[in-house]
Amino acid sequence: MALLIALFIAVPLVELYVIVQVGGLIGIWPTLALLLGVSFCGAMLLRHQGRGAWRRFNEAIAQRRFPGREVADGLLITVGGALLLTPGFVTDAVGLLLLLPPSRAIARGMLRGYVTRRFTIVGTRGPAPGPGPGRRDYDYESTAEEVDADDPRLPGTDQ
Repeated sequence: MALLIALFIAVPLVELYVIVQVGGLIGIWPTLALLLGVSFCGAMLLRHQGRGAWRRFNEAIAQRRFPGREVADGLLITVGGALLLTPGFVTDAVGLLLLLPPSRAIARGMLRGYVTRRFTIVGTRGPAPGPGPGRRDYDYESTAEEVDADDPRLPGTDQ
């Protein structure tokens, strides 16, 4: 929570500083034109990358495979697009990195590492009936809660 508060205070201050510095170098009107141009180009790139991610998501569903990568791409594209539409050069740079496929792959790997450290699938049953060898049905009615890694309710913890 403190990190979010710090970001909501620090990011606008950094953005204002960079905008003032760029405005001092090239003038106010070119700076405003540059900010508007980057936002417009960002919107076009967001539309293009978003359509591609939606197409890949639908292909994964049609192939009956879990669309984890496609969902992560969609999330990163949405965040990147929002950052590009936000006025400022620093957020534009981060948004552009999230919209370009090579750097998005790096961000997706970092997101996967974060998620796998935070969540554990516990208590899945054996193969479910249906087509395909070893198919598992993960459609359970349940609730979730965050637990520590040494929680005695987790399998493999002897406490």
